[in-house]
Amino acid sequence: MNNIFKNIIIISISLVLLSSVIVLSILWSFSNKIPDYKFLKNYKPPVSSKVYSGDGTLVADFSREKRVFVPYETIPENVINSFLSAEDKNFFSHPGVDAKGVMRAIINNISNIKNSKRLEGASTITQQVAKNFLLTNEVSFNRKIKEAILAFRIERTLSKQRILELYLNQIYLGGGTYGVAAASLEYFDKSIKDLNYAEAALLAALPKAPSRYNPYKNIKLAKFRRDLVLKNLYENDYIGYRDYIDLRQKKIELKKNKKVFLEDSQYYIEDVRKKIINDLSFDKLYKQGFNINTPINLELQKFSTQALRKGLIEYDKRKGWRGPLLNIKNYNNDWSKNLDKYNLEKTINWKIAIIKDLNIYSAIIETKEGDSGTINYQDVSWTNKDIKELFEIGDVIYVEKLDKNNFSLRQEPIINGGIVVMDPYTGRVLALSGGFSFKKSEFNRSTQALRQPGSAFKPFVYALALENDYTPSTLVLDAPLVLDQGEDLKLWKPQNYGKKFYGLSTMRTGLEKSRNLMTVRIAQDLGLDKITNFSKQLGIYENPDELLSISLGSAETTLLKLTSAYSAFVNGGKLVSPILIDRIQDSEGNTIVNNELRKCLNCDEISYLSNNFPEIKDDYEQIFSEQTAYQMTSILEGVVQRGTGKKLKPLNLEIGGKTGTTNKNTDTWFIGFTSDLVIGVYVGLDNPQPLGKNETGAKTALPIFKYFLESAVHKSHSRPFKVPNDIVMMVIDPKTGQKAKFSSKNTIIENYKKKDIVNNKVLTINNKNFDENKILKFY
Repeated sequence: MNNIFKNIIIISISLVLLSSVIVLSILWSFSNKIPDYKFLKNYKPPVSSKVYSGDGTLVADFSREKRVFVPYETIPENVINSFLSAEDKNFFSHPGVDAKGVMRAIINNISNIKNSKRLEGASTITQQVAKNFLLTNEVSFNRKIKEAILAFRIERTLSKQRILELYLNQIYLGGGTYGVAAASLEYFDKSIKDLNYAEAALLAALPKAPSRYNPYKNIKLAKFRRDLVLKNLYENDYIGYRDYIDLRQKKIELKKNKKVFLEDSQYYIEDVRKKIINDLSFDKLYKQGFNINTPINLELQKFSTQALRKGLIEYDKRKGWRGPLLNIKNYNNDWSKNLDKYNLEKTINWKIAIIKDLNIYSAIIETKEGDSGTINYQDVSWTNKDIKELFEIGDVIYVEKLDKNNFSLRQEPIINGGIVVMDPYTGRVLALSGGFSFKKSEFNRSTQALRQPGSAFKPFVYALALENDYTPSTLVLDAPLVLDQGEDLKLWKPQNYGKKFYGLSTMRTGLEKSRNLMTVRIAQDLGLDKITNFSKQLGIYENPDELLSISLGSAETTLLKLTSAYSAFVNGGKLVSPILIDRIQDSEGNTIVNNELRKCLNCDEISYLSNNFPEIKDDYEQIFSEQTAYQMTSILEGVVQRGTGKKLKPLNLEIGGKTGTTNKNTDTWFIGFTSDLVIGVYVGLDNPQPLGKNETGAKTALPIFKYFLESAVHKSHSRPFKVPNDIVMMVIDPKTGQKAKFSSKNTIIENYKKKDIVNNKVLTINNKNFDENKILKFY
């Protein structure tokens, strides 16, 4: 009997030892194949980068996943308790694997197998961290063993708080969101610190099946799962019975996180995105959680977008109706399917509609959304066609709602353009739009379209002349001119718009009236080297051809570059560069990009209670003198008062600017300014072609500038331009450029540099042996 008992003991011990050896061998085998887990100690998940407007409003984020990282100490207790109750109530007591949970799952799964039910899991939060970070979602015995080994090792390496921090920031919670902070914004549009227990329980209900329990898809099922989590919270003593009953009765109230003004700022945001990728890399932008501060002013952005669209639509109406988007023969109730490619921004406020019936005076339509209405004859009068000439039944068109039942016909403009609004003193871009619709075309006409600026370049030729002993009243001959441009090039015969000649005229008149022949003569006298170098210094051109036609804007540039160069007229002759990004900080608040070039010299010495003002100094290059800048500002004000920009005169604002039109009216411009804004407008076709007879900068681009000013600039904000030192003002005859007599009726106040005045007279400069084609006269 003793021998039998002894043999049983020996066999049992042998089996235990053999089993231990087998288990240890298996564990050793798996241990050598598991991935490295030590990186979790310092791991930072990929976090979206946020873009903010000038007033701190969130306007966009760049991310592959919706994720906001929050450290453990900032996660409220109700969120932690909810997830522990839903996923792992013994988290703070087990060593990585919950033995009780495993046994319970085994027992329950025996019953589940018999009843063909879904098998129950027993993964702890630590095991889920191991799976989410280091393993795949493969369902296998092999993965579960690796998961358990990793869980034990992670528990030895990381604190419980760090494990929970990783879990709550990594877990997928549906709707494209990862982590509790992003999910809180997605479902409730609030910070996690503002969540109540009912909301926290809903988030904790999602990891089990994020798509199935998504409240946007199935709110009843989501509430059922949330209530189970609330029950667990009660059973785990995190909430009392009365609270449990009250919370369970609460309805789920969702609030979608809305991005502000995203549609109208897409061209701006896309340029910001491209610049950061170019300067810092794609991975850094999409993974490192940058905070990107931009100068964009959302109100000015709205006004500029509206003004651009309005101007483009008006041009398009002048060219008539081009026809429907398509025609659906024998249409039925699902006619609106597969029309997504025609969708425009919601801010355009147009609908897609189909023509259902026609009569002489109106068309009956139905919108894509199912609304019915009428287009009356007066709402298509711009087409100069009758209703039955315009439409056929089944035509799909754009319409805009006028009132309850009436709609107006619309069509997407074939023309396009851009608008830029800048701070002339810093170069900060306050608003930018690169086209009618970003959804239809992402090509940015403000920053990407290289076009000839035409007469919009002339002010820089005149500014250079003022820097080289010219005065605003210098007389320049306006007469026919034929020039030899060099070997293998045709003779060049520039002409004025309208093909007229006006004889000797003041330089001011030459720019106000945009006289080509006068500009070419001035360019001849200055020399091509000076003009090309000056244009490169200003950042307008990079390597322009050295041809005299450059003085008339024949080289190509972008609207942003040209608008930026105009800033020098307003800011006293300083060179500023366009700034789309003020500052970039990393996720820890370290500044990695700062485009502020100004310095406060005495800010450390003054109190906000004192009467002293900050003394600001900048390091901008002085590209021409303050006096030249003011003279040019005055001349460009004259363009608005008497010249090609006189359509702006009724606004009664302190503004200056210059039109630009290229050969055959192909590209049109207006660049103008107030005392604190510079606004540039470009209008043209993407495939450059003539815009039509009389479609000049004054007719196509200038109205857009005007619409913007009417919305954005009020009379009370329109201040006179600052007059620098060493400027002398005199009343002169604008035709002769000479000091006006008391009996003169038509006079203007002209601005001269102090050095050009002797004994209260403008200094006379002798002719410089100009040939017949280069007659200039100085007073």
